[in-house]
Amino acid sequence: MLNTSCVERPIQAMSETELKELCLDSTLQELSLYDFKVEATDLGMQISQMLEANPLLPGVILTDRGEFAGMISRRRFLEFISRPFGRELFLKRPVRALYRFAEIENLIFPSNTLIVDAARKSLQRSKELLYEPIVVQLSPVSYSLVDVHELLVAQSNIHELATKLLRQQTQSQLIQTEKLASLGQMVAGVAHEIRNPVTCITGNLGFLSNYSQDIMDLLCAYEEIVGPSPKIDKLKADIEFDFLQEDWEEILKSMKVSSQRLTELVTSLHTFSHMDETHLKEANLHECIDSTLLILKNRLKYGFKVVKKYGDLPLVKCYSGQLSQVFMNIVSNAMDALEEFKGEKGFVPAITIETELIDSSDGDCVNSELLQNYVLGERKDAILREAQLSRRESPAGLNGDSSPDTAEKNQNNAWIAIRIADNGPGISPEIQRRIFDTFFTTKPAGKGTGLGLAITHQIVTEKHKGKLNLHSTPGTGTEFEILLPLI
Repeated sequence: MLNTSCVERPIQAMSETELKELCLDSTLQELSLYDFKVEATDLGMQISQMLEANPLLPGVILTDRGEFAGMISRRRFLEFISRPFGRELFLKRPVRALYRFAEIENLIFPSNTLIVDAARKSLQRSKELLYEPIVVQLSPVSYSLVDVHELLVAQSNIHELATKLLRQQTQSQLIQTEKLASLGQMVAGVAHEIRNPVTCITGNLGFLSNYSQDIMDLLCAYEEIVGPSPKIDKLKADIEFDFLQEDWEEILKSMKVSSQRLTELVTSLHTFSHMDETHLKEANLHECIDSTLLILKNRLKYGFKVVKKYGDLPLVKCYSGQLSQVFMNIVSNAMDALEEFKGEKGFVPAITIETELIDSSDGDCVNSELLQNYVLGERKDAILREAQLSRRESPAGLNGDSSPDTAEKNQNNAWIAIRIADNGPGISPEIQRRIFDTFFTTKPAGKGTGLGLAITHQIVTEKHKGKLNLHSTPGTGTEFEILLPLI
């Protein structure tokens, strides 16, 4: 029998307003679904009546004893009954007779399939099947149809939305980049202006220390020549001369230490602001890391433990200012992650920074599991191929062969590894997959832009031809590993 409940339900295609409300992750279940069904034993006339009563109906679902058996589209139904004797052959006979001739390969998708994916696969069909409806499986026993025209319109709207969002994001990124560049220039200017008076203070402190010692020696000489004097003794007691002698030297020492620290801070700001470098220059990475930690010292001193395990590193040709930004972003994120656990009893938030020089065979194998888990698509394949190629080309006798060719090859294959780890809450796998995406952030509005790690990834991989690996287990902490080729 005909499913009359389906016939009585009015059919309405999605309006243009509803289509505009679609998002990038919209699925087929958000479109208009047609679940009109006929049994294989029903007469073909019933399909004709159903399609005539509902002009927007793209086709009907064919069931056999209540189970899904296939689909007959409006286009193919009208094609077969328009043939000579088609109405006599198919309208007065069971639907299964028509289906034997009109049966095609059905394109079936789960209801949670993305619209863009379904549209792409639909367009990959042959020309004869291009406009056939799509079958949507709502449950193991429930099926509906989606009109291809509506599917393509929805896909077009999503594409338009994606283009608009991309344009907005690109514009926001350009604005942010301009702000960072302006900030870098301002910091460089301020650092330069501060450096001159600081240099003056630091240079004159040595003279001031010598002068003070000379004055003290002169006063002692006068005291020996003049001898005891009640007036002088009273004045010395009033000004606490003995304490003044001791404190004078301590004050000069503290001023010298403070001026040196101010000089280091100005140097760090100057180094960090070199974001517009155009050429690779040799730099001491440990100094870059220490400069970053010095800038963050005011925040680190409140309960954070920093453990440095520096290896013996050579000078590295790099953009030191950009690497300083990389270290700043990763350490700042580590502190943000540790903030929520600082108050727990017995917990000491710690950040560990480790550096070492490794061979390429080790460098390509480092965190190979991470490369498999977190580097996606063609980038993953390219890196794995690069690792295999490096291992095939690496010298066989690393321990015993000390020939110049081998030494030169080992030097060319050397990598610098910088690992920054924290003992915080870790990162869930879902977030790890998107951690380097532009504008992706888990921070509340106003506190995160979603640019930090995206820029970090770009600086390491594109600017320095390195690798940025992530290793994190929820509940145990997070480690970022930066691999930079030595040559």
